Amino acid sequence: MKAYDVAAIRAQFPILTRPWEPPLIYLDNAASTQQPACVIEAVADYHRGQHANIHRAVHRLSQTATLLYEQARERVARFINAQEPAECIFTRGTTESINLVAASWGRANLKPGDEILLSTLEHHSNIVPWQMVAEATGAHIRVISIDDSGELDLDAFRRLLSKRTRILAITQVSNALGTVNPVAELIAEAHAAGALVLIDGAQWVAHGPTDVQALDADFYVFSGHKLYGPTGIGVLYGKRRWLESMSPYQGGGDMIERVSFEQTLYADLPNRFEAGTPHIAGAIGLGVAIDWLSGIGFAAISAHEEGLVGAAVTRLAEVPGLVIQGRPRQRAGVVSWVMVDPPIATLDIGAALDLRGICIRTGHHCCQPLMDRLGISSTARASFALYNQLAEVEALAAALQEIREKAIRGPRQAEHRHLGGFFEDAGETPALPETPIAFPPASAGSVQAAADGIIEEFDLLPDWPARYQYLIDLGERLPPMPEPLKTEANTVRGCQSQVWLVARLRPGTVDIVEFLADSDVALVRGLIALLLRLYVGQRAQEIIGFDIRSFFNRLGLDQHLSLSRRNGLEAMVARLHEFARTLGR
Repeated sequence: MKAYDVAAIRAQFPILTRPWEPPLIYLDNAASTQQPACVIEAVADYHRGQHANIHRAVHRLSQTATLLYEQARERVARFINAQEPAECIFTRGTTESINLVAASWGRANLKPGDEILLSTLEHHSNIVPWQMVAEATGAHIRVISIDDSGELDLDAFRRLLSKRTRILAITQVSNALGTVNPVAELIAEAHAAGALVLIDGAQWVAHGPTDVQALDADFYVFSGHKLYGPTGIGVLYGKRRWLESMSPYQGGGDMIERVSFEQTLYADLPNRFEAGTPHIAGAIGLGVAIDWLSGIGFAAISAHEEGLVGAAVTRLAEVPGLVIQGRPRQRAGVVSWVMVDPPIATLDIGAALDLRGICIRTGHHCCQPLMDRLGISSTARASFALYNQLAEVEALAAALQEIREKAIRGPRQAEHRHLGGFFEDAGETPALPETPIAFPPASAGSVQAAADGIIEEFDLLPDWPARYQYLIDLGERLPPMPEPLKTEANTVRGCQSQVWLVARLRPGTVDIVEFLADSDVALVRGLIALLLRLYVGQRAQEIIGFDIRSFFNRLGLDQHLSLSRRNGLEAMVARLHEFARTLGR
């Protein structure tokens, strides 16, 4: 086997060869891998000179597009060793593939008393569709537990497996812990009990060879964007006998043999499950990605990635106060952790790493039941691909050590004139509910005047990383909300982090608003600081009438905050607006 040349592989990825400052270290591959130039060019070539609808016209462009689309299906079939290309259905991704099986097979075959077997490791996309079909059919969901290392409890699996089990739907690799499940063994035992098996292969197919016939999987699903291909394209593999027994998931063009108002005859596989114009360019790009990946070979890829993951586990374990989540015997692609000494919110870890050019994922990773089992709300996650390097593992570990040391030293006492003084004047907040709460003082002038002052300060900062750091500094210096106020009633929904907010009418006034808010995340606390500066001590009608969305856009928050952060920010504003409206009733 020739030597693995990671530099030559990286050179094929345009996004990795750009002159980033700071240099880009991309460790969010479990969410989406980057695309090599050959995939980008194949998609662009289709749009430049081959674009047409497929299966429907005799002109040359349609015939060419149809040929490319069906050749991509053939590549998929070879890649996973399907018995025939018709068993490979193109979907929008893993999520739609699971929904298709749950809706088309589940609703037709499940009945009251039947059982659907899932595991604690599942992504929400392999939980929610089954909950929906269980509610519709009267079937029950049973859950395979995991042990403290993050591995399936196989004894628990065998205890749950029974003649009532109709389908086992399980991930091959956990997207949150990297645990590799013994799917061949699980499939064999489930089949012996008379159950079908769906395997979520989204986190496996880019890391090792897949042979659906050898596995004897009834259904196998994966996404193109985790396989160095485009987004919005995925695959549902199903054994022909099961697919032929299933009704179409959607109705429309290209999935029919003949339509009359009295009856519709459905098309044969695979068209039956591909209603409407498909993602033609995505399928073509996926086919090229598969060929490119196969050309490197999984023996070389696996050896390289195992070295990266092993090094990451070793180096991160050396960072004091860092706790790696899950210690499975076989791990693929993923390392997750939390910082406990000192405690640092995972969002703050992600934000601090981003300022250093390191891209990771933070949050619950669409695995909230797993987070509940681990006794945490979220993790920071680094996930690796064939283009990552050992130097990037070292950079990650060094950055985490630096972040920890900064947290130990405490917040930087930056001299931000307006907001700094605002906090200094706020004073200490008492810890007891019977003690009068010290609400922050009002900013001088109107809401618009406060907004203009904040915009002026932001304009002095050279770029978004500097503004990001500014928000984090503000959050670290925000006086904490008294613990007795952190109640369920004061919780603000819509943000992945914990947020509390309590508003009141200023004593002796009829329409002046005051509020306190807090979060477990420094970045969110920084956003709270902005809202305090804008709204505390302002009249209710002025708060309601201020164009807060334009203000956020002017600061660049619409471009640089994650969707969950923007949702959380808007939820806080909505809570304040609702309180302000009550004053006018």
